[in-house]
Parts: sequence; structure tokens; C-alpha cells
Amino acid sequence: MAEAPEPIPVTRPVDCGTARLLPDVDRPRAWLLTVDGAPQSYVDLDAPTHLEFEYVRRLAHVLDEVAAPGEPLDVLHLGGGALTLPRYLAATRPRSRQDVIEADRGLLALVAEHLPLPDACGIAVHPQDARSALEAAPTAGADVIVADVFGGSRVPAQLTSVEYAQAAARVLRPDGCYAANLADSAPFGFLRGQLANFATLFEHLALIAEPSVLRGRRFGNAVLLASRAELPIAALARRAAADAFPARVEHGAALRRLIADAAPVRDAEAVASPVPPDGAFSVG
Repeated sequence: MAEAPEPIPVTRPVDCGTARLLPDVDRPRAWLLTVDGAPQSYVDLDAPTHLEFEYVRRLAHVLDEVAAPGEPLDVLHLGGGALTLPRYLAATRPRSRQDVIEADRGLLALVAEHLPLPDACGIAVHPQDARSALEAAPTAGADVIVADVFGGSRVPAQLTSVEYAQAAARVLRPDGCYAANLADSAPFGFLRGQLANFATLFEHLALIAEPSVLRGRRFGNAVLLASRAELPIAALARRAAADAFPARVEHGAALRRLIADAAPVRDAEAVASPVPPDGAFSVG
């Protein structure tokens, strides 16, 4: 029997730049998605629970800990990419209902063609603007909102205001959890403003990031968590510490010190997240 042909890279213009699908030589049906050279998603079609990016694993830790193992969740994903986390949740929590919002129709077409979803997986993909979709979502309809929206390498300004946080609070159930992938570096002007936004609406906040990022030594990802219910801090801390690239979970007094005198950011003053330094998120 003839061997299957070696997968080859795919390059295609999409709405927000140039997307590339690069095969992983070590995993037969695994692909890295980049947009304009910035890593966007990694998917192994044969192993949806394999998560390559550290920040994605931290978001997955949240999905693992917000409910009893295997219990289905209703999740709204703002930002889709190659649908790494929706695939993960469909595998770990069957019967979950997931709505994925992704504004880039060209990217969605590329992913649907080359990285198709399994049948009857409970994942519905919507080509919409994230802020508009959030504002139109039903009240108290989601157990979790996962926000991972980047225009290029920056979070768009419309997703950085207190009005945006208010929309997220309306959509979450009383014990629901908001989880966002953000990026910043010292002195954390952007991150402090985001924490201040969510502190006006949620009693419980946490931040998951590598110690080198938290100490201001380099630019990097930080996962922001917000909930009206108590967060599973101890369980998240154990999972984050056990990763190949260990992270810390900051909460309570440490976060209050970080927020300090930062004020909530309204729509009129909102700006996109900082421009990453050269090479921060690029691949060859």
C-alpha cells in the first residue's frame, strides 16, 4: 500500500493578513497556524487534548477546574483561530455547547478546509465581530467566556474597556468565569487597566503568568480570570506550577497591589494592547 503523501505547508491571504498552515514533522496530523508570522494556533487532529502553547494550556486548566470532571459546559469563545480550545473541550467535556466567534471569514474557510471539526461535536462557529456578538448574546447564557482575540499581535481596543467587561458580566451565569489571554510587560499599564475594569464587576480575580513576566523581566502572555464566585485558586496553582514552563497564579492582595491606583478604562479612552517587541511572538 502506498504511503500517504507528506503534508505540505499552506499559505493563503485571509481578511487580516497572510495565514500559513505549517505541518509538524513530529506529529502526523498536527499543524501550526500563523498569521503574518505570529503563531496563532496549534492543532493535532489526532490528539485534540495535546496543547502546544503555554497560554492555551493555562486556559485549558481553567476549563478543567471550573466544574466537576466531564460535566458539560456552555462556553462562548471570542476568537477562534484553528479552534484549539473548542476541540479540547469537546474531547474532555462531551455534550458541551460551544459558540465560537471569529471575525476573519477567510481564516474560518481555511480552517474548515484543512482542519475540519469532527461531526456532532457541539461546536458552532459564527463569522462575527467579537464585541457585537458578545453584546447580542443571551443574558446569563454562558458558564465560561474565553477571550483570545488579537488583531495581528494586539488585543483590539473595543475589547479593552469597562463597557466590554459589563457586557461579559451580563452574559455569564452567576457562578460563571471569564478567562482572557492578554499580553503586556512592566510597568503593566495595559494589564492594570484590564484588572481595574473587571474589578468593578467581579469580586474574584486572578492572573496566571510565568514569574519572569510577572516580575517585569520580559513581555509575555497573562491569563486574566474574573468571576462572581470563588475561583479554584489552589487547583489552578498546582496545574500551572506543574507545566513544562511553570506559571504562578496571582490573586487577592498581590493583585490589589498590582492594580494600585489604576482606573477603569471607558470606551472613549480604550486603546489596543501594547505592540510586542520584535520577535516576541514570531516564528521563522
